[in-house]
Amino acid sequence: MKNSSILIADDHPLLLKGLNDFLVEKQYNIIGKASNGKDAYEFITTNKPEIAILDIQMPLLSGIEIASLCLKNKIKTKIILITFHKEASVYFQAQDLQVYGYLLKEFAIEEIESCIVSVLKNIPYFSKKLREQLHLNETENHYLNLLTPSERKILMHITHDKTNKEIAELLFISSRTVEKHRSNIINKLKLERKTNSLLIWAKENQDLIGK
Repeated sequence: MKNSSILIADDHPLLLKGLNDFLVEKQYNIIGKASNGKDAYEFITTNKPEIAILDIQMPLLSGIEIASLCLKNKIKTKIILITFHKEASVYFQAQDLQVYGYLLKEFAIEEIESCIVSVLKNIPYFSKKLREQLHLNETENHYLNLLTPSERKILMHITHDKTNKEIAELLFISSRTVEKHRSNIINKLKLERKTNSLLIWAKENQDLIGK
């Protein structure tokens, strides 16, 4: 996992060096660094790193603009954004662009390893610290409270990567019943009907589901 190729881009030299040195010390495979968005995007298109850790605010191209270009051009590099921004609008914009990670700079060193591990498993990682500050957990708790006990059981099994068939066998119900519950859960949580949207939500909110 630590052999996965990583690009780091930040226009603040000290922050760039600090994050690079930390990841190198942890033996991650840093294959490139950039101090502006244009260089970062050109590196991504040329070298196709598995992960790009990008500052949101950079000269020439922002991290958000790079994420948008990668999505538009179907570039498979997984984007992790790091930022001082704590606005909900920027957070949700990042989610809409299907970035894989979103970290606050003041907690980047603390959370970056967990973020990388999660992202390499194709599970998005959005800073728990930021979610707390935006009171997102309160919103998710509200939606969770709308679920029936049976739906919560199914949601817990989803966090453990169980298939519909496996959940049906564990709960002694039919796969069709599980599918109906999943559909109801998606409606109650107000999720878009995209591939794996429920799995991603469940993974992001696993701590809340277990309460």
